[in-house]
Amino acid sequence: MKKITLFILIIIYSQIRLSAQSVKPVYVIVHGAWGGGWAFKKTDSLLYAHGNTVYRVTLTGQGERAHLSSPEINLQTHISDVISTVLYEDLQDIILVGHSYGGMVITGVADSIPQRIKRLVYLDAFVPNDGESAVSARKDGKQGPERNVVDGFSVPGWVSKNAQPPKDVPQSYKTFTQPVSYKNKLALKLPATYILTVDKGAKPEEDFFYFFANRAKQRGWKVLQMTADHNPQWSNVPDLVALLEQEK
Repeated sequence: MKKITLFILIIIYSQIRLSAQSVKPVYVIVHGAWGGGWAFKKTDSLLYAHGNTVYRVTLTGQGERAHLSSPEINLQTHISDVISTVLYEDLQDIILVGHSYGGMVITGVADSIPQRIKRLVYLDAFVPNDGESAVSARKDGKQGPERNVVDGFSVPGWVSKNAQPPKDVPQSYKTFTQPVSYKNKLALKLPATYILTVDKGAKPEEDFFYFFANRAKQRGWKVLQMTADHNPQWSNVPDLVALLEQEK
């Protein structure tokens, strides 16, 4: 009888191990300002080829959702976009990645549903404190292109009406001025990684996002560095995927 019981326990244990091994890491990627989920198509494909599950959220008014554009869209709208994706897809233990402005968004998501998140990854991104917005979070005196405002929209110089999709599009300025909440105790305890992209031959401290990499370091987060421009999802996909997969 003892041998039978032991045999059954071994089978159960083996099934649990196999089940655990078959669970694919789940990445939820949030793009940067003016962009869309389309920007991470190659990153998605390579992660998927390596056996991962990937969701690319396109924020309201951006990318293929540009037809919903409005100057009334704010940061909370974009935070809700990601929260809804996680909840309606019933995702658990996600690796939540935010690129550039996406760092603002994933901060708000973490504050709202920290129990669904395994790790946060800030990719050359804003790292706001509680009550800061994208335009107030930076304390080093530098200013970004989001301040070029036309009729309630942020329109950087490279955004063109005549360009064909996929393309960057204007973004509601309220998404840059609304402050984010970052005070949920569970959110504050989440493991987080910062990936700083530095142009070849450049010094890290000269990089536009070095201020936020340093803030991440001060918080005790893991800080990584890679050679790429601000958009490694185009300029250095293999190295980006390799770093993301380290953070499973």
